[in-house]
Amino acid sequence: MSKEYNITLIPGDGIGPEVTEAAVHVIEAAGVNVNWEVVEAGEKVIEKYGTPLPDYVLNSIEKNKIALKGPITTPVGKGFRSVNVALRQKFNLYANVRPIKTYKGIKSRYDNVDLVIVRENTEDLYAGIEHKIGDYAAESIKIITKDASEKIAKFAFDLAKNEGRKKVTAVHKANIMKFSDGLFLNTVREVSKNYEEIEFEDVIVDAMSMKLVQTPENYDVLVMPNLYGDILSDMGAGLVGGLGVVPGGNIGKDIAVFESVHGSAPDIAGKGIANPLATILSSVMMLRYIGENEAAEKIDAAIAKVLEEGSKLTVDLGGSASTKEFTEEVIKKLK
Repeated sequence: MSKEYNITLIPGDGIGPEVTEAAVHVIEAAGVNVNWEVVEAGEKVIEKYGTPLPDYVLNSIEKNKIALKGPITTPVGKGFRSVNVALRQKFNLYANVRPIKTYKGIKSRYDNVDLVIVRENTEDLYAGIEHKIGDYAAESIKIITKDASEKIAKFAFDLAKNEGRKKVTAVHKANIMKFSDGLFLNTVREVSKNYEEIEFEDVIVDAMSMKLVQTPENYDVLVMPNLYGDILSDMGAGLVGGLGVVPGGNIGKDIAVFESVHGSAPDIAGKGIANPLATILSSVMMLRYIGENEAAEKIDAAIAKVLEEGSKLTVDLGGSASTKEFTEEVIKKLK
C-alpha cells in the first residue's frame, strides 16, 4: 500500500473548482494516494463567515502542512485583505517559487526558457504598512530585514543546487534604495560565498526587465524582494505563454501552499472550458515537495506530450477541448 498524504484542498472562486478537480483526477491517476480535506474560502463564504478566509481553513492547513489552492477573488474596495497575502503572512510562507519554462506546443516568442523566479514573500512594500497624510498624500513603508533576506537567499541557492542549476542572479535597486535594497543585496552576496559551485551575479531590476525580454535563456534562478518578484514573475509568465501555463508555490519552514497564479475568471466559470494546466503543474510542484518525484515526472512528461501533439488543447491555447477533455488526455498519456 502506498503512503497516504493528508492535503488541504481549497477549490476557490470562479473556475477554481473546475481546475482543482482536474488536478485531483490527474494526481489520482498517477497513483498517489491522497486524502483531500476540502475547505471553502473566498467570495462564496463571506456572507456566512464575514471573511473570505475563515478559521477552519487556517486550521486545516496548519494540521495538514500542505495545501493545493484554486484562485480566490479579493473583493475590491470592501476592506478584505488578500487571502493570498494573509496565508503567506500567517504561515510565514517566505518563498514564492515560480518556474518559467517553455513547452513545445504552446505559442511563445521563445523556445528555450527554463528559469525559476524566487520571490521573498513576507515583507518589502507588501508588509502593508501605509497610511494617509492628510487628503493629498500617502506613505507606504518598505521593510527589508537581514533575516528574511538571508532565508530567501539560502532557499534560492539550495534550489539551484538541488535542481542542478548553475547560476543565481540577485535582482535589486540598491543603486537608489541603498539601505533597504542594499541590505538585501549584501545579504545575498554573503550567502553566495557558501555556494562556491554556483555562479552569482546581481542585476538592477530595470535592467533585468530588459534582459529577461532580450535573452531569457541566460538566466537560471532569480532571487529578489517581494515587489520586484510580483512584477517579474508575471513578466516571466508572458515569456512562455501567459499565466495559464505557469505554476506557483508558497513555501515556508514546514508548511507549503501550491496554487496557479491566474485569476478566478468568473466570466467562464461553469462553462467547462477553463485551462487546468497551471493548476496541474502546481500539483506537480507539490508532488516534488512531498517526495513523489516519480509521479511528478510522469505527469510532467504526459503534459509535454499533450501540448506537443496539440489535438486536445483548451481554447486559450488555440484548441477547442474542454477542461475535462484536456484532463482526460493527460491521464491517457500517463498510462
